Amino acid sequence: MAKKVLICNPVADEAVEMLEDAGLEVDKEFGMSKEELTEKVPPYHAMVVRSSTKVREPTLDAAENLKVIGRPGIGLDNIDVDYAEEMGVAVHNTPTATTISVAELALTHILASYRNIVAGTNSLREGEWIKSELASNEIYGKKLGVIGYGNIGQAVAERADALGMDVIAYDVRDIEDPAPAEMVELETVIEESDVITIHVPHIEATHHLISTDEFKKMKENAALVDCSRGGVVDEGALYDALKNEEIRFGSKDVFEEEPPGEHKLFELDNFHATPHIGAQTEEGQIRAGTQAAEKIIDELK
Repeated sequence: MAKKVLICNPVADEAVEMLEDAGLEVDKEFGMSKEELTEKVPPYHAMVVRSSTKVREPTLDAAENLKVIGRPGIGLDNIDVDYAEEMGVAVHNTPTATTISVAELALTHILASYRNIVAGTNSLREGEWIKSELASNEIYGKKLGVIGYGNIGQAVAERADALGMDVIAYDVRDIEDPAPAEMVELETVIEESDVITIHVPHIEATHHLISTDEFKKMKENAALVDCSRGGVVDEGALYDALKNEEIRFGSKDVFEEEPPGEHKLFELDNFHATPHIGAQTEEGQIRAGTQAAEKIIDELK
């Protein structure tokens, strides 16, 4: 009898085809509540989940045949990983699949901030021609500070370096070959950077890593770009810093609550945002899905 895979969130067709070509029986069931998932999961040997599906202890307790969970993407905060592993369930993410996608979005946010792209578009929609008011700056020669120098942070640094930015970076780990960045302390990144881009997970140690004290130490013309995880940046403190012009620009792809609803940050002209689309490119999604499928196939051999 073929082993069964439950796909709980949309993934690339290429990933589904890989699983089926490997002789696995694949079922798709999207938008389940946690209760529905717990009821559905017992016969399945593998699950594929994205960030919106929570795999908690009650679901794992019910998953009597489960051997592996595949997570196309990086974050694992939606899965009780330790409990799963205690039960003998392997959990695999795809940490490098969307590196390029997220890095390119971070760079897009930087350029959009520096060149007033959002304000320019909105003014034209209102029938205005405010060319002189949108005088801006080049990023060439500016100092980029990268907080979190893993795969994504390094990919941003490489692209920024190619555009002529000077790059400094902070990470809790020792980075063997940090080029093109110079590794410095967190406080140095905060105090000396013209642009700060964040690429760390949201864990207890990084909750509100950037808050009131950090904003007060930043340059007045600094720009903050957050394509990491909601909760790393204190959104209330960011609002105050932007409203009081303690920093020049702020942009986010992630929020503490998603969707964020009518957030007060959206009232500010020096803030722009995207709805957690860092990994949402066709190329990145194919890589994420197929890499997760490969790991599931290996575990179920």
